[in-house]
Amino acid sequence: MKSALRAKESARLSTLRLVLAAIKQREVDERIELADAEVLAVLEKMIKQRRESVAQFQSAGREDLAARERDEIGVLEAYLPAKLGDAELAAAVAAAIAESGAAGAKDMGRVMALLKPRLAGRADMAQVSALVKARLSA
Repeated sequence: MKSALRAKESARLSTLRLVLAAIKQREVDERIELADAEVLAVLEKMIKQRRESVAQFQSAGREDLAARERDEIGVLEAYLPAKLGDAELAAAVAAAIAESGAAGAKDMGRVMALLKPRLAGRADMAQVSALVKARLSA
């Protein structure tokens, strides 16, 4: 935050302030100190909210607001762990399916329950869900 302040990067600074406020709000609401995994969950939630906002702004023809939201997504993603590649993601899904013994689409919940803590912050869970669904229905 100090480097953004010194570099006069107002967009990055305001995004970081929003992140800190969201983390602090959750800590106050739940009366706990957030662990790293929970902080990642807060960041992922913020990114998801911004992606939804981008879609709404684009449908309303407000490209200026959509661009600002995309900039915030870029700042937020910089604080997440490196994303998994497609091959690594496919391998993780295959391992989870084998581990859970899933046979069909009705077992998707068990597979996702295994994958969610393993892939938190490292993969888009919507993409993971689609991959699991495709694998189980095939």
